[in-house]
Amino acid sequence: MPSPQQARAQASAITSAKAGEETEPSPTAQLRALFDKPRLSPGQRRIAQYLIEHIAEAAFLSITDLADRVGVSQPSVTRFASAVGFSGYPALREKLQSITLGTRSGGAGPAEEHRGNELQAAVDAEIENLENLRRDLADTGRVIEVGRALSASTPLTVLGLRISVSLAEYFAYAARRIHPDVRLVTLGGSVAYDALLQSREAGGTWVLAFSMPRHAQETLTAVRVARSAGLKVALITDLALGPLVDEVDVAFATGTGSRLVFDSYAAPGVMCAALLQAMTDADPERTQARLEDYEQVADEHQFFLRD
Repeated sequence: MPSPQQARAQASAITSAKAGEETEPSPTAQLRALFDKPRLSPGQRRIAQYLIEHIAEAAFLSITDLADRVGVSQPSVTRFASAVGFSGYPALREKLQSITLGTRSGGAGPAEEHRGNELQAAVDAEIENLENLRRDLADTGRVIEVGRALSASTPLTVLGLRISVSLAEYFAYAARRIHPDVRLVTLGGSVAYDALLQSREAGGTWVLAFSMPRHAQETLTAVRVARSAGLKVALITDLALGPLVDEVDVAFATGTGSRLVFDSYAAPGVMCAALLQAMTDADPERTQARLEDYEQVADEHQFFLRD
């Protein structure tokens, strides 16, 4: 019979082993960590989702079979492997097999069960983005300063191209309720150049630009045109570094949700609302007058359903 000391040691070893098993990431968690790092295109995310959902089988598929299952080309699979940090598909498949074989008997652990399904994991990621934004907004000075500058710029130009159009439209729609001249630019090329140059000639001083992944080359070009024309640029994006951030006067970096095939924008949406709030506070008398006038017109023409 073991001594009391030996019994306690054995119990401690068993407890430690169980704790290690419980905290070992599941295959799904390991794949999510692997695929969360790079910026993947929507097509590449389809491949990632297939691998996450069918890891036990997918880890042993040839590149041809995987491409057929996902419905993409073989070069697309090769580009995906490179995007997530591997020299090619064979190296990625080797990693997938090591993940599968290393945890074949374990299944999804308690941590993975707690995370829920893929849609719930996407919500969890957005909650984390919002928590990061909350920490960033502990110091409101920069938001207040930029809000005042945007409020004073007449006209105020709002720029959003490609996928960023939705955020730009939201901001411009709300800003028009409190600002007398908001100009929305959602087309690149010469159309954007004309709008930016006209805004400057009309007395505008600031542009609020949006750039969400995948970041458009024409957004960078438009920002450079704005700066060369004498406009200052504030940028809402998901990047803290890079060519776009280098070109602007001030950047607000907020995370985007990248768990699903297409990004979600909870944190950028809150960032928009924060800047709008700063604009309303910058000129409260104008804000109140414009909001009252709008409500009168909305009532008169019955813009909205009555509760």
